[in-house]
Amino acid sequence: MKTYELVREIFNQCANNQMRDVFFEEIETENTDDYVSDFLKEKEAEVEKSVGSDGTIYYDVNVAGVRQRFTFTEV
Repeated sequence: MKTYELVREIFNQCANNQMRDVFFEEIETENTDDYVSDFLKEKEAEVEKSVGSDGTIYYDVNVAGVRQRFTFTEV
């Protein structure tokens, strides 16, 4: 099982407000795709995955017009 630092950001929808909710946690998972899928289960979501040059895994998610980003960095 791999250990990741997970940063979940929820972007504010209000115009002219750049603040966002940010949550940090350490998780263990073998598959980040499954983790995000389980987190979003039963919700219709658009998900885009990308991997940074340093191995950081990003998921940009849109659920009912609310934009979120999941960032996984292996510990």
